[in-house]
Amino acid sequence: MKPEPWWIALIKALIVINLVMVAFAYMTWVERKLLGRMQERYGPNRAGPFGLLQPIADLVKLLRKEHFYPAAAIDILYIGMPALAGFTALASFAVIPFGPGWDIGGYFVGGWVLDAPISLILLFALGSLGIYAFMVGGWASESKYSLLGAMRTCAQMVSYEVSLALSVLGVVMMGQSLSLVDIVHKQQQTEWFIGPQIVGLLVFFIAGIAETNRPPFDLPEAETELVAGYHTEYSGMRFGLFSTAEYINMITLSGVGVTLFLGGWDGPFNLGPLWFVLKLSAFLFVFIWLRATLPRLRYDQLMRFGWKVLLPVATVNAVITALLVVAL
Repeated sequence: MKPEPWWIALIKALIVINLVMVAFAYMTWVERKLLGRMQERYGPNRAGPFGLLQPIADLVKLLRKEHFYPAAAIDILYIGMPALAGFTALASFAVIPFGPGWDIGGYFVGGWVLDAPISLILLFALGSLGIYAFMVGGWASESKYSLLGAMRTCAQMVSYEVSLALSVLGVVMMGQSLSLVDIVHKQQQTEWFIGPQIVGLLVFFIAGIAETNRPPFDLPEAETELVAGYHTEYSGMRFGLFSTAEYINMITLSGVGVTLFLGGWDGPFNLGPLWFVLKLSAFLFVFIWLRATLPRLRYDQLMRFGWKVLLPVATVNAVITALLVVAL
């Protein structure tokens, strides 16, 4: 088979971007439906059958909303940060493998957009870049609520990103690669890493919730304290881009968790991408479940848990894994 040319990679990128955007749109519908059932109400049921057209109605509403502009806002930064948040969220999904690859027209078409030798580092780099969008967007709004939300974003994301990075070190050592495709292949040859790295998975998931600003770690946009936090002064599609980034980051983080700990597309009956989607859905369901059941932490509890509990556990897990890998 011939190697994959650039135009196939471009087509795959366009397809993946559109699939992720559709997944984001209907993720909002699924979340509202599940929250409604968990809280003994219906959820969206007016726009289309079973409320299936609700995401389209929300999009139309955001497009028609007035784009107000704070007089004291810093123009370029205020306008550009929502776009940066959306771009980094979408770009991060490019390195996540969703299938083993197929022979199409004599070409080998991989089940991924990009397989870089340092995929994991690239993923964390894009995630770190996306943090600036939330921080700078809040600061550039020239609002006290937005500024407080930006400060919380800075402290929370920087704190929990350390634990998030340490939680995957065990997987990297066991997989002996920074390529997500190689890590999946390693799990196919041995076992899924959820067993030996169950502690790493728990740390990864908890830190990931904090990184995506999801309840109970939604302090940067706590509506009871900060109106809406960093995006208080945003409306219309600028607000929509921040919301899009949050949901896509949640999907991306779930995809990374599936790839690192649950064998990616691996599973019986050789279903390929279907296994990836099913595992991804299980991760996303837990995100929604936690939102429906857990109250928001106080900020001091959030920081204390990150530095005094999560970080030491992640460090000990990495050290023990390193010792076992060397010994075996």
